[in-house]
Amino acid sequence: MSVQNRIKKFATVQTAKAVLKILPRISEKNLLRFPLVRKGLESPLISKYPEGKEFFKSLLLHGRRAMGRCSKPCLDKFARNLIVNEFIAAAPQREEFHSRFGFDPPFFIVLSPTMRCNLACYGCYAGEYERGRELDGELIHRVLREAQEMGVYFVTVSGGEPFIRPDLLDIFAAHKDQYFQVYTNGTLIDRKMAKTLSRLGNVLPAISVEGWEKETDARRGPGAYRKILETMSNLRQEGVLFGFSATATRQNSEVIISDEFVDFLAQQGCFIGWFFNYVPIGKSPDMDLMPTPQQRIHRRRRLTELRPRVSLILVDFWNDGPLVGGCIAGDRYLHINNRGDVEPCVFIHFSVDNIREKPLSEILNSEFFHAFRRRQPYSANFFRPCMVIDHPHLLRQVVAQTGACPTHSGAETLLTDCSGGLDRYAAAYGELADELWKEWSPSASIASPRGIEPGIVPQAPKIRNT
Repeated sequence: MSVQNRIKKFATVQTAKAVLKILPRISEKNLLRFPLVRKGLESPLISKYPEGKEFFKSLLLHGRRAMGRCSKPCLDKFARNLIVNEFIAAAPQREEFHSRFGFDPPFFIVLSPTMRCNLACYGCYAGEYERGRELDGELIHRVLREAQEMGVYFVTVSGGEPFIRPDLLDIFAAHKDQYFQVYTNGTLIDRKMAKTLSRLGNVLPAISVEGWEKETDARRGPGAYRKILETMSNLRQEGVLFGFSATATRQNSEVIISDEFVDFLAQQGCFIGWFFNYVPIGKSPDMDLMPTPQQRIHRRRRLTELRPRVSLILVDFWNDGPLVGGCIAGDRYLHINNRGDVEPCVFIHFSVDNIREKPLSEILNSEFFHAFRRRQPYSANFFRPCMVIDHPHLLRQVVAQTGACPTHSGAETLLTDCSGGLDRYAAAYGELADELWKEWSPSASIASPRGIEPGIVPQAPKIRNT
């Protein structure tokens, strides 16, 4: 980093730290008047759409309220690592990366150190990865250093069950300037581990739940739901920020967006809730598990109703496409699996490069990742953001043109066995989403602004094995 950028970063960090010290004493009204907050509220994506400002405000206000129930290390790391480092201090590093490569570095990365798991959930997106391979500790440290050098301080850890690795807490401790969100089944977080997470401060567990006890135990096994509640209690009592992660299927779609369920998780102390659509990948892909197009639209409407009144942040990986400008795969985030294969998204199990063989910056500059960036956004209707379930012909096109390989046995079924079903789903959902887009953003166009290249591959391409 240049001397000028080092000075700029130091001054910015010191100012942000000073503001954060007095943040708990600032009224909500005055908080919204801060220059950085006003700048965020006036940014193009936030200010352009009806729900943008309200969503941004909820992030700020829920974050501020959460500070009151955190342990001191959790409060300090949330403020410094996530708010200061990721959103403010990283700007000079990100600018230098852009100057060097001509595109921005990712906003965050997803790292799966292991695919081992102590549960056997049906429909698991990661259920077919090779479990015998893992990222060794030295490689993980290297990847995290490379990410930080390009300005990435926010890292999501997935799997498998991450906490099955005994060295995971040591990894978090070694990278004290970065912030980690960990998707976990929650069964391994006892009171002792909760105390350790409280002491570390830079880890936010997001606990998988499928609904009430009936729905959760049906997918995760008997006793899973009660163990989840016990884990939430442990984290709450130790002052650890945590959240939940719910995968919507055709069976539980209504349950997980009910007032009673979301209110209950807020009462358990959840700070954030993530909603994902079931995608037919991984273990025994099943198109019939996907929420219907109508259920997906209904979920978006329900979250819009819930957000103003619940005391936690609610985020939908697909339906919140307008708030991030469409798809972020291969551009603002990526996934490194347990073998080291670098995938553009946790739901796109295809890769060209392996992190064991190349630095992360070189992989990002590959034709494979450029192929995603060139096509984004895939549609001007940001309610249709996803290459996998909204524009599956584009995924077939990219795989065919770049020679990407499936990263586990059976991954190719997304482009073969499931291709017809995904095309029909995309068409049916697209009709509903276009009507929604007209209603939600009347002045916006639906025609694709860029990125839809000719030469679409309507059928599944030939798949090259790893």
